[in-house]
Amino acid sequence: MSESDVVVIHTDGGCTPNPGPGGWGAVLRYGKHVRELCGGEPEATTNNRMELMAPIVALETLKRPVVVHLYTDSTYVRGGITKWILGWECNGWLTSAKQPVKNVDLWQRLQVACARHQVEWHWVKGHSGVADNELADQLATRGMVLAMETGAASVSGCAP
Repeated sequence: MSESDVVVIHTDGGCTPNPGPGGWGAVLRYGKHVRELCGGEPEATTNNRMELMAPIVALETLKRPVVVHLYTDSTYVRGGITKWILGWECNGWLTSAKQPVKNVDLWQRLQVACARHQVEWHWVKGHSGVADNELADQLATRGMVLAMETGAASVSGCAP
């Protein structure tokens, strides 16, 4: 399989303050094609919820099952989907401390979105000069601003 057969996705999310209004962003690359996505919540949400929304929407946007290399600067998202989620599911969505898993609605949605694709998860250090991670961060901010301006949760192609 060549690199052109792989969809590369960079995602980011955040809130200002945390909790507070939030946004998420994703950059999808397939060969020479690039798609930018963003969205947000005008009401109080959390960084973790926005970090989860970015890969969820990016994966749900793909029209057919593909190989995906997904990059996130969130150890919460990468650890949750690659290490913890199967245990949570087996434990009735309880943590090892027998507490309800936070953001279970989004974890379940991410699990379904991943099931359609062959996803390789990668962690990238945030704000370290990785171009598409920086762009995803800018898109997350744009998503938050759009949500606050419209007063509604938004999902957009995020053209400037």
